[in-house]
Amino acid sequence: MVRFQLIKLFCHIFTLVVLTLIFGCAGSAPKGDRNFESQFKKAKIFLSEKKFIRAQEEFHLLVLKASHTDIGDDALFYLGESYFLNKEYPLAISQYDRLIRKFEFSSYVEQARWRICGSYVAESPKYFHDQSNTNRALEKIQEFLDDYPNTKYREGAQKTILGLRAKLGMKLYEVGVLYIKLRAFDSAIIAFENMLDNFYDTPYTGLAHVGIIRCHSEILEVEKAQEYLESKKDILSVKLQSEAEQYIAKAHKRIEKAKK
Repeated sequence: MVRFQLIKLFCHIFTLVVLTLIFGCAGSAPKGDRNFESQFKKAKIFLSEKKFIRAQEEFHLLVLKASHTDIGDDALFYLGESYFLNKEYPLAISQYDRLIRKFEFSSYVEQARWRICGSYVAESPKYFHDQSNTNRALEKIQEFLDDYPNTKYREGAQKTILGLRAKLGMKLYEVGVLYIKLRAFDSAIIAFENMLDNFYDTPYTGLAHVGIIRCHSEILEVEKAQEYLESKKDILSVKLQSEAEQYIAKAHKRIEKAKK
């Protein structure tokens, strides 16, 4: 009987200890979570007030301390936002990349990937500089559209692609113009043809065609210039046709003058 009572007492004590531990842990976790929630709200207020450095400090602490909680992906995404909105694009990209790797099923992943695209676009320089970031932006946007064909950002992405392609087309067109100034007409033709092969859907298509006609005219390849013009009349504006005809006319005059 005594033995039975001791066993019963031990079971009772064990049960109390287990319940204490359970309720103790359950009681402390929400309190910590409430502290994280409060800090997260404060950080978002800093962000809305454009106090980006303060927001970055708060979100960074949350990323370190609360990554295991429900707001772990929120904190990491908004840390990226605090850099993006402050135009610190390389740092923003690194945080969005961390989010995508660490929380691959987060509801923020699509938005983070679109922000990465936007960061590369923002880092894309004027056409006369190196265009590595422009090409990277195009690559990222195309990957994004492939993975999210029905995204709400689709229209913006397509417009951005056109803008970036126009910049790259302009760069190649200006290379051709530079060769003309250097009187390296064969090289200019190659540059214009490259532009037409790769960026045929840009506003510089007509100009590149006229550039080719000009180059043929400059080296007195009048027949080639005329044939080229005839083949492009359907797509050239009246103004560009007139300009091309003037180059051909000048070439004819030079030929006639040389005969005298």
